[in-house]
Amino acid sequence: MYASLLRRPDLTAGFVFLLALATIVGAWGFQVIGGYVPCELCYQERIPYYLGIPLALVALASAWFGGPAWLTRGALLLAGLVFAWGTYLAVYHTGAEYAWWPGPTECSSGGPTTATTGDLLDQISKIQVVSCTDVTWRMFGLSFAGWNSVVSLVLTLAGLYGAFFARITARTAAAPAH
Repeated sequence: MYASLLRRPDLTAGFVFLLALATIVGAWGFQVIGGYVPCELCYQERIPYYLGIPLALVALASAWFGGPAWLTRGALLLAGLVFAWGTYLAVYHTGAEYAWWPGPTECSSGGPTTATTGDLLDQISKIQVVSCTDVTWRMFGLSFAGWNSVVSLVLTLAGLYGAFFARITARTAAAPAH
């Protein structure tokens, strides 16, 4: 029973879409509600979500509405590849946090710029520079970047699985009755 559920492209695309959406909304929540300031690598790790979520949504819509198999598979394949890139970024960030390898030489949080000296001095006094190698939160021994590594890997595998192993059948018009 479960094996047949796993082979449905709409469920695979829906899983990728919902998990990716929940992950990025969670990141925004920690930032806005929790007051966590992301580092430069954290911002870079969000880019695959901004690309992968729409791709998963295209795959989901194609599967739901009987779109061509190449569209469903192609969108899932691209989503899987985008999240593979996200896995790379997250693993790199995690390794830098654990000092397994050096992190980026410059790591700062971005912000708006102004033209007046007074506003610029005011902004400088409020800037929070966050190092990409500092861990601000852990759960079960993993940091934000560590959890993103896990989630990105799951999204990669789900996208690739859906692209290569899901049973995609084209919907056909009802056959005329004899």
